[in-house]
Amino acid sequence: MTRRLLLRTAVVIGTLATARVLLSPDDDVPPAGPGPQTRGRPPAAAPGSAPPDTSRLRPLAGETSRSGPGASPPHADVARTVPARAGQIALTFDDGPDPRYTPEILEALRRHGTRATFFVVGEHAVEFPDLLHFIADEGHAIGNHTWTHPQLTALPPGRVRTELGRTSALIEEVVGTAPRLARAPYGDWDQTSLDICDDLGMSPVGWSVDSRDWTRPGPESIADTVVDELRPGAIVLSHDGGGNRIETVQALDWYLPQLLDGGFRPVRISP
Repeated sequence: MTRRLLLRTAVVIGTLATARVLLSPDDDVPPAGPGPQTRGRPPAAAPGSAPPDTSRLRPLAGETSRSGPGASPPHADVARTVPARAGQIALTFDDGPDPRYTPEILEALRRHGTRATFFVVGEHAVEFPDLLHFIADEGHAIGNHTWTHPQLTALPPGRVRTELGRTSALIEEVVGTAPRLARAPYGDWDQTSLDICDDLGMSPVGWSVDSRDWTRPGPESIADTVVDELRPGAIVLSHDGGGNRIETVQALDWYLPQLLDGGFRPVRISP
């Protein structure tokens, strides 16, 4: 256990709880080892089959990725933390599912006996529905990350509803349960998109720690960012799709043992 993680667990955590997001009542950490495999592990695809980086703009920490007059301000309705009891934190993965990296991330999470929340993009999920089954079978939560990953605040209300509604319908069709969580691309919400999200039965989720895995700084650097910025109750942003995520996969084996040894407990998010 590292000295800095010992210090992290001593942080006063009273200000980190949020009223909008609670932990699922059955969020006991699953034991390490094989999890439910009712459909089997999807085969890893060749690197060339992953969605290209050009399909994604870079996500930034905070509630908006844009700056200048067109940027929307942070909203109190968007949850950026989970209740911080017992060292709980939430690991989240955006922009998947990806046929190469999502299974590898799921394997790493299972290896360390942890749960997470996956915010999926509809245009990817429709191509790889077995990966949605795999995520759910492993005991992780599935959230809505729109159909095509647009900036919601730049769209008319009808398009926002289509982006979110179409993705929710697909998730419900594939796994049998509609998502109750949504994350806007780039964390960029406005009141119109928040109202539509609520109307569709979902709670908006942001993040408090950006792993910056999208910059591909190397797995050790990703791990250092997570360890240095983590506090009880934190929601950590990472990615399982939208580009080459091998460093994200490798970083999990760098930082998960440290977090667990330091008293942190990754859990899935539930509204």
